[in-house]
Amino acid sequence: MAGSPEDLETHCRAFAKRMPPAQVFSHATAASLWGLPLPYAHERPPLHVSALTGREPRTRGVIGHRIDPTRIRLGVVRGLPVVSPADAWCQMAGRLSHPDLVAAGDALLGWPVAIIPVDELDAAIERHRRGRGSRARDEARRDIRSGSASRRESLLRLEVVAAGFPEPECNAAIRLPGGATVYGDLVFRAAKVLLEYDGDHHRTDSGQFARDVGRLNALAAAGWTVLRVRTSLGTHQVLAQLAAALATRR
Repeated sequence: MAGSPEDLETHCRAFAKRMPPAQVFSHATAASLWGLPLPYAHERPPLHVSALTGREPRTRGVIGHRIDPTRIRLGVVRGLPVVSPADAWCQMAGRLSHPDLVAAGDALLGWPVAIIPVDELDAAIERHRRGRGSRARDEARRDIRSGSASRRESLLRLEVVAAGFPEPECNAAIRLPGGATVYGDLVFRAAKVLLEYDGDHHRTDSGQFARDVGRLNALAAAGWTVLRVRTSLGTHQVLAQLAAALATRR
């Protein structure tokens, strides 16, 4: 390429022109192509490319790997050859912190549409049982939940549980008295308390903002306490507000 690639997919397409058939994108590159949230998603890291047979690629800007093809499932993302999303997640064990690995795993089983079913994730963990990061994968798997809609929701849930609060439901359905069903980010159903994470789309999308206002007003009218969470709020402040809300409800 003349100059720097505009994004990861453009970078991959450029390198794919010189890739032999026995090589695939893997590790962080495959995870990003599948849409898994990584803590360095906005950086331009080297491409990760794995050889199924023969020698791993050795060229500037590429980290090469050799992998056992019997323990890997393959896929295609917009025409690019990659390892499966579950295998990409398994390859990240030992390379990500526990919270970041859990958040990426939550995205596999995410909401409103999961990337893979849960049994596919468990099967991949078993395939990688004797490989690097086995303990990290097992520890992360215990904390992975379906229903998370974003990395920040996953990280917030982990912080809430680590602080000793009961585990909330992720994007759980709430039936309102009038018969309508709405969804909340982190739901403490017994106490009728809800943590709502406000991302940038709540600010920039006027339609989404209007829908959120209507939904949260309906929840308040039904007796729910809604706590809005933004990145500008510190974790201690959020946890203190949650403690006060739950104490009042008890």
